[in-house]
Amino acid sequence: MTTTLFRGAVRTGAGDTDALAVRDGRVVALGAAALALDADEVVELGAGLLLPAFGDGHAHPLFGGLEHFGPQVKGLSSVEAIATEVGRWAAEHPDEEWIVGASYDPTLVPDGEFDARWLDAAVADRPVVLRAYDYHTVWCNTEALRRAGVTAATPDPRLGWIVRRPDGSALGTLREWHACDLVLDRVPGRPLDELVDALRVAGAAYASAGLTWVQDAWVEPEMVPAYVEAARRGALAFRANLAFRADPDRWREQRAEFVAARASVAAEGGPLLSARTVKFFADGVIEGGTAAMLEPYCDAPHSCGMPVWPPAALAEAVTAFDADGFQVHIHAIGDAGVRTALDAIEAAASANPTWDRRPVIAHVQIVDPADLDRFARLGVIANFEPLWAQLDPLQTELSIPRVGPERADRQYPMRGLVDSGAPVSFGSDWPVSSHQPLEGIQVAVTRRTFEGTPSRGWTPRERLTVDQALDAYTGGVAHQAFADDRRVLEVGGAADLVWLSADPRVVDPMRLRRIAVLGTWLAGTRTH
Repeated sequence: MTTTLFRGAVRTGAGDTDALAVRDGRVVALGAAALALDADEVVELGAGLLLPAFGDGHAHPLFGGLEHFGPQVKGLSSVEAIATEVGRWAAEHPDEEWIVGASYDPTLVPDGEFDARWLDAAVADRPVVLRAYDYHTVWCNTEALRRAGVTAATPDPRLGWIVRRPDGSALGTLREWHACDLVLDRVPGRPLDELVDALRVAGAAYASAGLTWVQDAWVEPEMVPAYVEAARRGALAFRANLAFRADPDRWREQRAEFVAARASVAAEGGPLLSARTVKFFADGVIEGGTAAMLEPYCDAPHSCGMPVWPPAALAEAVTAFDADGFQVHIHAIGDAGVRTALDAIEAAASANPTWDRRPVIAHVQIVDPADLDRFARLGVIANFEPLWAQLDPLQTELSIPRVGPERADRQYPMRGLVDSGAPVSFGSDWPVSSHQPLEGIQVAVTRRTFEGTPSRGWTPRERLTVDQALDAYTGGVAHQAFADDRRVLEVGGAADLVWLSADPRVVDPMRLRRIAVLGTWLAGTRTH
């Protein structure tokens, strides 16, 4: 067992010190005690800062890794550029029956409504299906619609909308679960080796960003073997907890399946892998008009969105999985979705014996003022994706016109919840948005776009201090992960570390994302 000494500025999460020593994956000394040890390796931190490694409280590593293998549509700025890339990829992969890609920008056309014929111009003889970067919408070509049997006579499913032309025919844009699944259920599954490679790609991305723990917030049964095999092969370069998605149509049958899968992962997944969480979608997304709102949308006075579960059904299911010993993790965007999620968690806490449940509500985009104090009272972790708290085109073109100025002004109440005493964690929702914690931290601190607008910040009362943002991406996520030995750097704690090129607390807030990650250590082993 070798001893590594880190010499320089160390932010432990409970204070600062000037040295830290690691042996056998654990912190063995701090400060003067660390400097007094005989070290086998010395890392001089220079002008940088060592701190607990970042965690990601809500992400989709397998989806992010798989995007690497399809057409690269993310970040393209026009429909023409996307179609060109799809055509290029299809030509280079003539044996692929389906062309599948993800993370196109839904703000490129009015209301996010994309036409199948735009993709037909690039590929007409094979099905094409692309996910929007929110993963709640798909855009497909005519052949994909044909294979899925979607015609003018196809009714909208219970949970989903088929966007239509004036004559009733399907335009090519499908929104939410059951509508998207009309096409996605026809896409062939990927081979196990490719799924393992996708996790390898994700692991490299996470390590370079200073991340060592990730909550995979959407796991289907067929994804579990990929994680277990990646762990078996040594291809998993990060700690991961899997959250099984509860289906409102069959959650009762899923209870036994999830208990068995949890036990299987515990037995076969090794020290990096766990599966102790169940994920629920309370609603959709504001930009698609499917987030559940207490009052109607401004651009659709007939609609309050699309709740995925009736409130009583969500409460019953959350109570059942809580009784099975699962942490619950609920996607809730709209104020009605958040209220329903809080009600369900409160029902479970009232019905079941007390235990260390650490429930999570993810995204928390709009919260009714009457519900803010309930997070702290119920011990609910508010998991924010801080990069979203900026006045970008998603806000100006889609979200704000749909909810109006009063509700728009209540979005992402980070500071309000921190000040209330609620536990707060940060995540990325990668590949929905960047997995880089320092980018999210910059937005959390400034509430400005990377270009600097607005100059005083958007809803500036919700800005966090740098220390608060660092805590949310380190100790806050560790609390969510039940990893109390990683909340701060202390003797006996796990040596999950990140070495930054500068101390974020003294850098111009508009340059936080420019700080480099110089090193990442997972249980004392350097991964970057």
